[in-house]
Amino acid sequence: MSKNSNRVAKIRRLDPFYEREKEKYENPLPSREYMMQTLEAAACPMSESALAAQLAINEDEQIPFERRIRAMEREGQLMRNRKGALILPNKADLVACRVEGHPDGFGFARPETSIGRDKSADIFLDNRQMEKALHGDRVLVRVTGTDRRGRPEGSIVEVTERANTEVVGRVFDEYGVRYVVPEDRRLHTRIVLAGEPVSAGGSRRPRKTAGATPEIQPGQVVVAEILEQPGKRTLPVGRIKEVLGNYADPGMEIEIALRKHDLPFEFPQAVIDEAALLPEEVVVERDLGKREDLRDIPLVTIDGETAKDFDDAVFAEALPKGKGWRLVVAIADVSHYVRPGSALDTEATARGNSVYFPRRVIPMLPEKISNGLCSLNPDVDRLAMVCDAQIDANGDVTKYRFYPAIFRSRARLTYNQVWSWLSGEAQPATVVHQAVQPQLHTLYALFKTLHAARFKRGAIDFDTVETQMRFNEQGKIEAIVPVIRNDAHRLIEECMLAANVCAADFLEKKKQPGLFRIHGTPAPAKLEALRDFMKEFGLGLEGGDSPTGKDYGKLLDQIRERPDFSLLQTILLRSMQQAIYSPDNIGHFGLSYEYYTHFTSPIRRYPDLLVHRAIKTALKFEKVPLPATEAAWEEIGLHCSATERRADEATRDVEAWLKCYYMQDRIGEVFDGTISGVTAFGAFVTLDQVYVEGLVHISELGTDYFHHDPIRHCLIGERTKQQYRVGDRLRVKLVRADLESNRIDFVPATAIDEAVQPTEATRSDRDALAQERSRKTGRPVAVERHLLDMEMDKGSATPRKKGAPTGTTGTPAGKSRQLGGHGSGGKPHPGSGNPASKSPSKGKTKSKPKAKPAAPTAVKSRGAPKPAAKPAAKGASKSGAAKPKAVSAKPAAKPKAAAKPNATNRSRRAKT
Repeated sequence: MSKNSNRVAKIRRLDPFYEREKEKYENPLPSREYMMQTLEAAACPMSESALAAQLAINEDEQIPFERRIRAMEREGQLMRNRKGALILPNKADLVACRVEGHPDGFGFARPETSIGRDKSADIFLDNRQMEKALHGDRVLVRVTGTDRRGRPEGSIVEVTERANTEVVGRVFDEYGVRYVVPEDRRLHTRIVLAGEPVSAGGSRRPRKTAGATPEIQPGQVVVAEILEQPGKRTLPVGRIKEVLGNYADPGMEIEIALRKHDLPFEFPQAVIDEAALLPEEVVVERDLGKREDLRDIPLVTIDGETAKDFDDAVFAEALPKGKGWRLVVAIADVSHYVRPGSALDTEATARGNSVYFPRRVIPMLPEKISNGLCSLNPDVDRLAMVCDAQIDANGDVTKYRFYPAIFRSRARLTYNQVWSWLSGEAQPATVVHQAVQPQLHTLYALFKTLHAARFKRGAIDFDTVETQMRFNEQGKIEAIVPVIRNDAHRLIEECMLAANVCAADFLEKKKQPGLFRIHGTPAPAKLEALRDFMKEFGLGLEGGDSPTGKDYGKLLDQIRERPDFSLLQTILLRSMQQAIYSPDNIGHFGLSYEYYTHFTSPIRRYPDLLVHRAIKTALKFEKVPLPATEAAWEEIGLHCSATERRADEATRDVEAWLKCYYMQDRIGEVFDGTISGVTAFGAFVTLDQVYVEGLVHISELGTDYFHHDPIRHCLIGERTKQQYRVGDRLRVKLVRADLESNRIDFVPATAIDEAVQPTEATRSDRDALAQERSRKTGRPVAVERHLLDMEMDKGSATPRKKGAPTGTTGTPAGKSRQLGGHGSGGKPHPGSGNPASKSPSKGKTKSKPKAKPAAPTAVKSRGAPKPAAKPAAKGASKSGAAKPKAVSAKPAAKPKAAAKPNATNRSRRAKT
């Protein structure tokens, strides 16, 4: 070995991460950490050549070394001063951040070290600073002071990495200048389209020829490639790369969301080719190997009616002498087919998870795997990773083991099907279904024990309502209905939770690095605000500075019967942090688990796939490459948490657009709703019957100056002291549904807007019954209201006489139409059980007296029902007082059409 080689070896071996780099690269370079450590030790800027000499970089390593320097610059780990020397950003009082834009033009620089929803370290960027960068860009920021709200304010020193190379938006043309307005409102600027090249004849636009692409029309949706990024005084310049179509085309909302959120939706050819090489079916002689054979155990899958990928199967049997149960949870062995470093693995890493849009799924893995080899279809052999646990009569796991296996599902069951058998509403019709009944009843007995243990443990159980959209043949929403969860849903949920806990405990005991699903305790500032708010209601949160999930659950049980439950639950929910993936196990606050991970859905979540690989490594079943350091695990955890949030944002965008489109036909109608949020510019209201949220602008609340109180979560009138608080009931009229901005606007309903509504007594009786049924069934009150609506509709056997009047409401044109109808003469809305009314002039029947309009005051959610309204005087509907009118704390009862079978919403399993 030469003298120089000895010198290199000595210097390189001082690198604390030398062994890691040696495992990754044949000719390892100094690690990033060592390079920064060398710069810090120098205590002064260094030129690139000086740093290379200090680290003994030879000629062959020069190009890879320069690439690493560039990568570190892009990620804000290094930067150059005006003389081109390398410096550490923190030595120059700079912070490496990601830009988060706001539709109003300002933005925030979020430090790369920020996790989840913690925004305490965010640096405010004013409109002028945001001219230099776009949402998502990596920047180096210098803190320059504080703004008027006391937040740190900064200036962008350098943009180290551009996040936006392509933008989806709509084309507009003003005075001959064409530009694209991005669909992502956080991209606050217009993209000017570069002009056509000038031809020899001086004409900018080439002459059209037969078969030429038709000219792009203003208003069409396009994908624009950014040719020149924005500068301090220049707008970005781009060119049109792809024309997607017209804004209201079916499915356009999903196409926009895919590109707006940079979701991979087409598999590269290398992934398709690799998937094609996989076998069509499991061959026992080839695949059994060291796996255990469970084909004699009658495992079954239980999923929603519309599910296509079945990634979990369950089985339970009672142990002798009343010692509890044996629970077997078999999860598709995706890691057997998706190998580390393969094209399939690279694409799955980039996607992070499957994305579930209404009517369309963007899978993490190709269909051959997700719906084929790894879908646990009945009567076919499948490979699985199995959690085999023993659970005692108290619901505690006393013993468990993990092992790879081969098994065969006995039946593909659905939640509604299983619940109909368990509740006695129906009997199994086939021999296969009859054969699995004993184990289903055993599973149900086990579920009851696990569910009781859940409450004893102190897991937080919020009373929320999930909704589902139903679509017509044109792909637009026909109705929005609540998803009714039964005990079959909860049975599978408890089985999955048990397997996830066992997986986390296994990794912890084996000291095997992996990803945990962590949910931290609420931030101190949010805890303080929560306690201050609860004091107003005579309530308190136990636990001091570190409350547990049990403390939250105890408070939730105290308020569950209160009329202001909706308000208090919302504030509790908003005080909590967001669950993320991390190698640092701190437990799961919401579920009250010391150890928790995601093991049960490797088809659609990449963290689950990594956990399967980690378990196989700990079992020594096979050795697979895993992230080598905790920093690498941390990086993949942050990436998977980001892809999860990206998927949530994309689905919210699509649902918001569809809801806006759905509400366009209902402008002028009056609805009951609940205030779900308040801001400085108004109150957000969620409607009862259609589960759509919109804004009542502060200027519509009355002739007063309203001020936002963020501590008490309300708007307070300066002169009248009138309050609009989260959880209050409000009756509103829909006045705007704008597809351009996805905005839905309401105004408080006035006496002129009012339709004939059920009396307060009827409304109170219906809500009291819904409350009582909710206590017995455990379902949310909103779901019980929905079921009562259906029962009322089915029970109305007496048909309405021809010409009988129906409830009407004022439209913007001053005419009347049936409450809940589409248009002025279309078919009734699914929420209405009444046929379309005919002209009142053709049938003279006596109408019921109308309710007298209430005083125009906001109703606080105190729950005390008002006395029944007196009949209104004749002609009262023509009185002109158009003042805001709030309703009682109970929603109106309105007959509703019978619901079709629901497709299962998978979010409950995915989000814990």
